[in-house]
Amino acid sequence: MVKVVRIHAFGGPEVLKYEDADIGSPGPGEIRLRQTAVGVNFNEVLIRAGRGSYPPDRFPIILGREAAGIVEAVGSGVEGIAVGRRVAYGFGGFGGYAEARLVAADKVVPLPDAIDERTAAAMMVKGMTAQYLLRRAYRVRPGDAILVHAAAGGVGMIVCQWAKHLGATVIGTVGSAEKAELARANGCDHPIIHSRENFAERAREITDGAGVHAVYDPVGRDTFEGSIDSLRRRGHFVAFGDISGEIGAIDPSLLMTKGSLNFTRTSLRHFISPHEELAATAAELFDVVAKGHVRIAVNQVYPLSETSHAHRDIEARRNTGSTILLP
Repeated sequence: MVKVVRIHAFGGPEVLKYEDADIGSPGPGEIRLRQTAVGVNFNEVLIRAGRGSYPPDRFPIILGREAAGIVEAVGSGVEGIAVGRRVAYGFGGFGGYAEARLVAADKVVPLPDAIDERTAAAMMVKGMTAQYLLRRAYRVRPGDAILVHAAAGGVGMIVCQWAKHLGATVIGTVGSAEKAELARANGCDHPIIHSRENFAERAREITDGAGVHAVYDPVGRDTFEGSIDSLRRRGHFVAFGDISGEIGAIDPSLLMTKGSLNFTRTSLRHFISPHEELAATAAELFDVVAKGHVRIAVNQVYPLSETSHAHRDIEARRNTGSTILLP
């Protein structure tokens, strides 16, 4: 038996139950992973509350989609992964909030010596999201100006650092003066406190009226109009979340009248499959972290038994950077 954190119904943080579970042995194509660190993401908070992307269709369910640890056993047909190997996964399917779990072997990647397990658990989803946003959804070039919403969040801080390394001018929205300083320390050239300034107007001022080349937006409904108004002609709006609610239907003619804009609604899962794409995405992430171009801020650490506390703090916007659980 191992300890897991399950939900038996949607609700507040109190529905996260610390329980015993028998996870069994790995089947064909699976590994059993003893998890040493588990990442927590905002989407899991939304799912627990009955919102968010890819909700469960049955209960009970163990939330969590990223972690790192040591391979304990391998099932038939698994090649290239040996017992005792350190591995990590991001977007590996539900089951992460656990001391150990079964996971498909094609969802994990070996960890290089330069990356410790806590850092890996804190960055797999957020860091691979940053990689596809900056390198594939819209490929940032030296001299570009970009706008990053939630710039002091887990994804935002990685995106700001990475974009700065790529030679971009980075503008970011944040919720407080404290978060503005945090964003600035992580590569954001121009933090904007959205409750004090109109971020679209400020972004145009910073870019001498031209607007930004790309907006990276995990917020959704509340920032959509301003994001559109921040973009230059033929600019790119990259939506990757809906924290404030779904954007809803978009009239294509709006994109034309605002400057022949490009709009895309993305998901990490479409950029890390098949396994070759996952391996390449993770490799580029590991490289920029190992070389120090991107620092992963593991700012909150909770025991697995206090997962409800972690969710409560995230929901109250008390957390910055990455949050992990220690089984």
